[in-house]
Amino acid sequence: MWFVFALGSALFAALTSILAKVGIEGVNSTLATAIRTVVVLAMSWGMVFLTRAQGGMGEISRRSWLFLILSGLATGASWLCYYRALQLGRASQVVPIDKLSVVITLVLAFVFLHEPFTAKSMVGCALIAAGTLFMVL
Repeated sequence: MWFVFALGSALFAALTSILAKVGIEGVNSTLATAIRTVVVLAMSWGMVFLTRAQGGMGEISRRSWLFLILSGLATGASWLCYYRALQLGRASQVVPIDKLSVVITLVLAFVFLHEPFTAKSMVGCALIAAGTLFMVL
């Protein structure tokens, strides 16, 4: 089931890029990010209440709160950079560079989460990096 959600994530991320590129025209990138964030916030809390998950807030540990907040800050920084890059560049160049996050995530998962970094992972990372360079240059 995770695979279906991962494909959905990829599909919606692709739509996000195209819709954002069209919508950001003539709009300050920071303002556009804030508008997008309000929509995501409303949608997220809507899902919390729809699924009746709000009761679990009291059970979240301090450590989880810290890392969820840090993750939110990283997301915000990523979105601000992404929207500015989309405003200044072509989507066909910005998106491949953004997807280098796959390579960075695999390295960080190896270093901090002690996840395995196999030969297959190394080849995949190299191919993604090479593909990114190929598409951008």
